[in-house]
Amino acid sequence: MNTPLEIPSRRPFDMDTVRRDFPILARPLPNGAALAYLDNGATAQKPQAVIDKVREVYETCNANVHRGIHQLGDRVTVELEAAREKVRRFINAEDSAEIIFTSGTTMSINLVAQAWGRKFLKPGDEILLNEMEHHANLVPWQQTAKATGAKLRYLPLTTDGQLDATHFDRLITSRTKLVAVTGMSNVLGTTNPIRELAARAHQVGAVILVDGAQSVPHLPTDVRDPQIDFLAFSGHKLFGPTGIGVLYGRRQFLEAMDPFLCGGNMINEVHLESSTWGELPSKFEAGTIPIAEAIGLGAAIDYVQSLGFDAIHTQETKLLARAMRLLPQTPGVTIYGPSLERRGSIVSFTVEKVHPHDLADLLDQKGVAIRAGHHCTMPLHDWLDVPATARASFAFYNTEAEVDALIEAIHYARHKFRLE
Repeated sequence: MNTPLEIPSRRPFDMDTVRRDFPILARPLPNGAALAYLDNGATAQKPQAVIDKVREVYETCNANVHRGIHQLGDRVTVELEAAREKVRRFINAEDSAEIIFTSGTTMSINLVAQAWGRKFLKPGDEILLNEMEHHANLVPWQQTAKATGAKLRYLPLTTDGQLDATHFDRLITSRTKLVAVTGMSNVLGTTNPIRELAARAHQVGAVILVDGAQSVPHLPTDVRDPQIDFLAFSGHKLFGPTGIGVLYGRRQFLEAMDPFLCGGNMINEVHLESSTWGELPSKFEAGTIPIAEAIGLGAAIDYVQSLGFDAIHTQETKLLARAMRLLPQTPGVTIYGPSLERRGSIVSFTVEKVHPHDLADLLDQKGVAIRAGHHCTMPLHDWLDVPATARASFAFYNTEAEVDALIEAIHYARHKFRLE
């Protein structure tokens, strides 16, 4: 049953007010530099409302859920199920029972690989992936393919890092049983054609899983339009706590799957020789889930909805456009991925003769926080023919001045390497 909840009221987007909502943004770094946090693709900062909510749980109703017959247990259970309903509404799932709390995107995908893939895939079946996927959406399917005899197939990429749609009909066939794809590349920023992929997958009777770790925090998500069978995302990239994630699954698939983890809470009856499973979502929530974190995720969703994705998209597009205009004007810089129209708020780049790790260290001296490395996408970096990239990933609380600080810090790094 879906619990009715009050929809957060929309407020005007005012950058000064938004920045004040995130206390860490006003704190100087240990070296005294002002923070320009451009590593939101790794984890996003948390608004005070989320911090306060997690603290409130521990201070006022700390107890286990669905267990204690006492006031604290009743209250925290109500809070948890309200958070589940917020997630349901946020992604427009049909029923809150289709919302499974996990530890994050990685666990959510592994749950599907183990509980759906190992049960329903067989030799000769095909799993369709692509080279831009995060390791969390590659390695579980490699292991599942080995265990079941299924075969991995890969959609090729265009030269600018998009899925090559001309190969959809050739590679999505009656042998395809699963299409696993990221909603937004964590390196290239590419936003993928989920609607087209879902329609094509369903035409041949295949299931589609979407890794929404990067897309869900920045773009509206509706799992019923287009019809998505599985969606995985993490709370900490959605301005919520770490240690909490979501697996959405269509009821018909979740009910057909076997449990991934077994123990307390996920059972109906246990006998010495056999057990039966609880109803959804308990069936996939063995043990004590991250309770305060799940409730904090609900607060994060409230916060995002109070701003609205229109305002979020407008601000992040402005930042991305500025970065994509200024970075190529900086000597020695090469950026990777598609044009602004097919990209989310992520830009990865290299600086000639400066290793990304050295670049990130020098930028940090100026207070600019970015990510450097292969970003858990080794096959993609092999395709790009570079061992590593630097990545700036933006959120709505970033400013154009912070984009300028990124450019100035790159010049500083080039000067340190005597390149200018």
